[in-house]
Amino acid sequence: MSQLNTARASREINGVRVPCFIYGTAWKEEATQGLVENALKLGFTGIDTANQRKHYFELGVGHGLQKIYQQEKISREQLFLQSKFTYQRGQDDRLPYDPSASLTEQVLQSFQSSLEHLGTDYLDAYLLHGPSQREGLSEDDLEVWTAMEGLYRDGHIKLLGVSNFSARQLEGLTLHTDIRPRIVQNRCFASMGWDREVRAACQHHDIIYQGFSLLTANHAILGHPQFQAIVSRTGLTAAQVIFQACQRMGMLTLTGTTQSDHMNQDLHCDKVALTDEEVNAIENMFI
Repeated sequence: MSQLNTARASREINGVRVPCFIYGTAWKEEATQGLVENALKLGFTGIDTANQRKHYFELGVGHGLQKIYQQEKISREQLFLQSKFTYQRGQDDRLPYDPSASLTEQVLQSFQSSLEHLGTDYLDAYLLHGPSQREGLSEDDLEVWTAMEGLYRDGHIKLLGVSNFSARQLEGLTLHTDIRPRIVQNRCFASMGWDREVRAACQHHDIIYQGFSLLTANHAILGHPQFQAIVSRTGLTAAQVIFQACQRMGMLTLTGTTQSDHMNQDLHCDKVALTDEEVNAIENMFI
């Protein structure tokens, strides 16, 4: 894959083209708008957010999108926009729904709010931002998912997905719902084989795996002698090595960098190819 193609690479599922690199907007606060504009100008075509003011500024994402549209840099149809429904326990007091309403109504209110924030009448992907309990699935999870299925059937969502799910929870959701998830977005730890069990479940069910916190969750790998040798051989940055290795493992990768040079480096993470042996070594470095 060439440097130019890296930024535009995508995977198709259900007729939807999902970019292989997505810009994550968590924890950006008032800088969100400018960072979204910058990411899109540099070549990102996928944006991840959530209607969870505690950690995201979804309206700031929307302002950035509108500025880009006005400048005719890119059109809505060229973008992949992804947001999430978050339970009240994951929110602060700035709720995007009435907490006294049913979960079904909360999903509808949160989703409509997301459309307004982002200035669109559909989302390319909508995710349940974590299950209601640590183990297994609850009736609340199934109610929320059913509400999301209704939005999908009405044509307002192209792909449904989940975040922060275990392999067992993912299997349960595929068995007990009419419309199975097509995306899983998880924090990914090298010490756990880069979420090997969930990735295996995704491969079995033809689900896209999105990995986040690939750098912040894996500081230990940076000092590993074998990893340092790979960085030295390729001349890539440590971040480029991790992103390329994860993509070669079959992941779609998220980055939330705030630096323009890092955005550009990340999008060109494969300018020097890792060998299959190096990718395997990175995947199994702590196993």
